Amino acid sequence: MLAFAAFGSTVAAEGGSMSVLPQTPQAPARHRLDVGAYYRMAEAGILAPFQRVELIDGEIFDMNPIGSPHAAVTRRLEQGFARAVADGLLLTSVRNPLRLDPFTEPQPDFVVLPPRADAFAASHPGPDDALLVVEVADSSLAYDRETKLPLYAKFGIVEVWIVDLAARVVEVYRDPAEGRYGSAARMSEGLLTPSRIPAISIDVAALFG
Repeated sequence: MLAFAAFGSTVAAEGGSMSVLPQTPQAPARHRLDVGAYYRMAEAGILAPFQRVELIDGEIFDMNPIGSPHAAVTRRLEQGFARAVADGLLLTSVRNPLRLDPFTEPQPDFVVLPPRADAFAASHPGPDDALLVVEVADSSLAYDRETKLPLYAKFGIVEVWIVDLAARVVEVYRDPAEGRYGSAARMSEGLLTPSRIPAISIDVAALFG
């Protein structure tokens, strides 16, 4: 007759021999990469310099190639903010890292930042620095809406635009709270003024040429 010990321990069998009970298998745990490991992978050549990737909640995501309509919208955004940048009122950042926390460092298509003497050489900008984040979306539309937008809301990015190239509209998200945006609108024409940058107005229809 078997006498069972505590879970995961030993079993006393008839005749005095002892054996170990197997423990209940556990599901594999997700291993999240932090930005330190992410950069070490790049330094070691695991992530090649030509690869376009971003770190989202501890996972590495490949970014889609940039088509010419996508690039054109980004250039028009740069033109729209160029005067304010030249006057030292703002900085703009194109497809550069925005560090949201130790596990999340997306590379938005376009970010407007406050001026800083070192142009953020000492560290990547964080969520409190972003006056506006813009994602230009073609094949990445679902990813931008369902993965990146909730993260931007979670970390309090004050305003996000998603430029939907196929529909030729700009989705405008404002008022982040509890991981979502309280205000959402779609614009296909007219002037769009960022809430934190009242001196700038972007002609929505002109973004698409």
